[in-house]
Amino acid sequence: MKDEPATLSREERLAAKLRENLRRRKAQSREMEARETLDGTADQAENATLPKEASKS
Repeated sequence: MKDEPATLSREERLAAKLRENLRRRKAQSREMEARETLDGTADQAENATLPKEASKS
């Protein structure tokens, strides 16, 4: 898919970016949960939220 960036439609590019973002967010979430479990702060994890990223547009 990365071999042909000029031939991808706008919708395909957006879909790829959404999938990439979802994978990154899931990895962040798993990492935060693992840290909180190791730190013994699992109770606080239920109320934690992911930090918002600045828009790159």
